[in-house]
Amino acid sequence: MVMKPSDIRMSFRTEENTGTTSGMCEKYTQANLVTLPKAYAFDFLLFCMRNPKPCPLVEVMEAGQTVPKVAEADIRTDLPRYRIYRDGKFTEEVLNISDVWQEDFVTFLIGCSFTFEQALLDEGIPLFHQVQKKVVPMFDTTIPLETAGIFKGNMVVSMRAVPNELVQRALSISDRFEQSHGSPVHIGDPEEIGITDLQKPDYGEAVDFDPAKVTPVFWACGVTPQNAALQAKPTIMITHAPGHMLITDQMDANY
Repeated sequence: MVMKPSDIRMSFRTEENTGTTSGMCEKYTQANLVTLPKAYAFDFLLFCMRNPKPCPLVEVMEAGQTVPKVAEADIRTDLPRYRIYRDGKFTEEVLNISDVWQEDFVTFLIGCSFTFEQALLDEGIPLFHQVQKKVVPMFDTTIPLETAGIFKGNMVVSMRAVPNELVQRALSISDRFEQSHGSPVHIGDPEEIGITDLQKPDYGEAVDFDPAKVTPVFWACGVTPQNAALQAKPTIMITHAPGHMLITDQMDANY
C-alpha cells in the first residue's frame, strides 16, 4: 500500500524514517526548502526570480510561519534531514530544526526534480539511483547564475543516466514540469559544464551504469541555493539535506 504524504511526514517527525524521499508518495509534489532570516529574504526572492530553472518557487512563507499552504506539515520537523549553514559554512546536519527556529525566519519552498521522476518511470525510463537505493548524484558546475544582492554563484545539477534510445522521451516528459526544474540544462559530455568525474558527485551518491548504453542527462537542482550560501555568508541558513525533501499534499498534475 502506498503511504499518504501525511503518514510519511509523521515518520520523519518521529525520526522513524530519515532516508531519501526519491520514489516516495508517487504522484505527489516534493519541494526543496530554504529558510533564512527576514533580513536576507528579499535578496533571496530576487535570486529565485532571476534563476527560475534551479530555483522555481512553489511557495514563500511569511516570517515565523511554520505551516505551508501546500501541506499540512510543520517545516521544522517534517523533512527527513536538514542542513544548517552559519556564516556561509556548513556546520551540521540534523533531523529537525525546532531548537534553532527563529521568529524572523522566512521559508522558501522550491520545486524539485523528484516530482517528475514518477512520470519518467511511467514512461518506462529507469532511474538507476532508485534501483540502487541511493541518493541521486548532484554536481557543482561552471554554469553561472544571475546575481541578486548577496546571492550569486554557479548552478548545481542532478544527473540521471538515461538509456540512449529514451533520452528524447525524457526531455519531453520533464519539459512539462516547469515548476520542478523542467527540461534538462545539459545532455552528454559532463566536462562541458565543469564536471570531471561522474563517480565523484559533490552531493548524493554515485550510481553504477554502462556508459556505452546510457547518456548522462543533467537537470537544474534545488541544491543550488546551498552553493550560493557558501558565497553569500548569511548568519544562518537552513536547507533540506540533498535528496531529503518536503513531501507536499499537492498532486504532480497540478504542476
